[in-house]
Amino acid sequence: MTRFGYTLMTEQAGPRELVRHAPAAEVAGFDFEVVSDHFSPWLDEQGHAPNAWSVLGAVTQVTDAVELMTYVTCPTTRYHPAVVAQQAATTQLLSGNRFILGVGAGENLNEHVVGRGWPPVNVRHESLVEALDIISALFDGGYVNYAGQHFRVDSAKLWDLPDVRVPIAAAVSGDQSIGRLAPLADHMVAVEPDPGLCQAWDGVARAESRKIGQIPICWDRDRDAAVARAHEQFRWFGGGWKVNAELPGTAAFAGATQFVRPEDVAASIPCGADVDAVVKAVAPFWEAGFTDIALLQIGGDHQDEFLAVAQSELLPALREAAP
Repeated sequence: MTRFGYTLMTEQAGPRELVRHAPAAEVAGFDFEVVSDHFSPWLDEQGHAPNAWSVLGAVTQVTDAVELMTYVTCPTTRYHPAVVAQQAATTQLLSGNRFILGVGAGENLNEHVVGRGWPPVNVRHESLVEALDIISALFDGGYVNYAGQHFRVDSAKLWDLPDVRVPIAAAVSGDQSIGRLAPLADHMVAVEPDPGLCQAWDGVARAESRKIGQIPICWDRDRDAAVARAHEQFRWFGGGWKVNAELPGTAAFAGATQFVRPEDVAASIPCGADVDAVVKAVAPFWEAGFTDIALLQIGGDHQDEFLAVAQSELLPALREAAP
């Protein structure tokens, strides 16, 4: 059965609002919730960037059964992998074993802030592999010492480990990242409904591996308002991840997207109140082989109506259409 998730997007809402949205999304019937882990929004118009792990800690206490996941954390620059392992283990304990650690190679936008520069993609992948080795060793228990090309760990131990090991989901974009990360992760993360990614992952991954995607939508009874909001806050999305990973700040994203028109955004993001249009936009993910699909409603102050509609119309329609 295809699972459908809700996105707690830290770039478009403050921490108190996100913690309010989380239990409402569980009541609406979403199977899982993902939270973005950013130091900065993509565009000034989004206007937020609270700490994802603080938000997650609070969310574990206001939800009961819904799965929780970072989508995704970069465990190589802003955070040392040993710190990420501790955060993940603690979140698993607080949530009662409902947490998945989603990881990725990161974006310049969020990672440059610690002053270590921004390495090329092959170095980022090397660092992520080392980070996953360290995190997995700490999840095993006991003291960990590690000396790699990018990280060192000296006598580290997680003193509070959950009884259910934290699953790891790795973000991938092609054969190189799949080849390196699939053997180290439990599940796959990707934002493009590419059947080739799913097939390549299944060729090397574990048997029970999940493939977790995400799609933005802009639900609004007024389609023109939805298109305008999607253009204002989400025009950055059209650049693709190879570009998005390299730009250093909101001014760069504003400049890179200055010629993107509202109709360009509306052509790639379902806008308005058409349930069938949302189902049609989401379908390529399950057709490509994704098992889990998180919906991202654009607009931090436009969540309440969306969640009501998701409960009454969207989720039933998606579940009826999906395998």
